[in-house]
Amino acid sequence: MVSVSETGIILDTGPLIALLNGNDRHHKWVRETWSQLSFPLLVCEPVLAEAHYLARRLAPGAQRAIMQFFERGMFRLSFSLAEELVAVGRLLTKYEDVPMSLADGCIVRMAEQQSRSVVFTLDSDFAVYRKHGSQRIPLLSSVIS
Repeated sequence: MVSVSETGIILDTGPLIALLNGNDRHHKWVRETWSQLSFPLLVCEPVLAEAHYLARRLAPGAQRAIMQFFERGMFRLSFSLAEELVAVGRLLTKYEDVPMSLADGCIVRMAEQQSRSVVFTLDSDFAVYRKHGSQRIPLLSSVIS
């Protein structure tokens, strides 16, 4: 695990859904980790779209809670897919056998742009992905060692 004091924590969908879902097997770990983080967390639109879609099946108000994180200054949009479409497309092609989601491609690209960042994830595919072709991505995860 990487120290939460690193600069720039990039948020993946899994921890956000686990935080909102008390029945998720990772809920306790995410809640405890969340309380130690420095905000705002860096997010991209594809992560928010995934999370908002998945949250519809959770408790009433879960989708609204995602937007409230923005209102409280806990999230910062820090990525433009329009500007990074070619780079993300290359990553999607490189990892099409995994397969890589659009959100994951954006997160890997964000990790390339934010050199001292850490990705907060529950997705084991991030153990496979590499930034700049060969560099491991620092992770904050309960499922990846």
